[in-house]
This record gives sequence, C-alpha cells and structure tokens, in this order.
Amino acid sequence: MKYNKSKMEQLVSDHPELKKRLKVLKDEMELEKGFALKALYHSEVTDNGPYQKDYQDLDWQ
Repeated sequence: MKYNKSKMEQLVSDHPELKKRLKVLKDEMELEKGFALKALYHSEVTDNGPYQKDYQDLDWQ
C-alpha cells in the first residue's frame, strides 16, 4: 500500500475523528498539513490500522 495525499484527504473528510486528529497534529505538534497527513497515514492506516480498509476502499470509488 502506498501513500496518496488525495486519498488521505478524502479519508479525513469522510471521518470526523480523523479530522480532529489532524487538527491536533497540526496545532499541538506544529506540523504543516502535508506532514500531519503523512503522520496520520502511518499511525492510522498502515500495518492493519483502524482505517486501512476504508483507505483501500477509496481505490474503488
């Protein structure tokens, strides 16, 4: 599975809890949006993360 910025943005917009996590990463960690999206990808999507299936399902839309 490969990181795709537009897929991650879609996943975040589809899941309010990810939207909150993204905001926390940006504000508290002082990360730019692109870096915060990558951090979310690695913590919530890869390695059988809770959003891995939803991320993969975006390929079929």
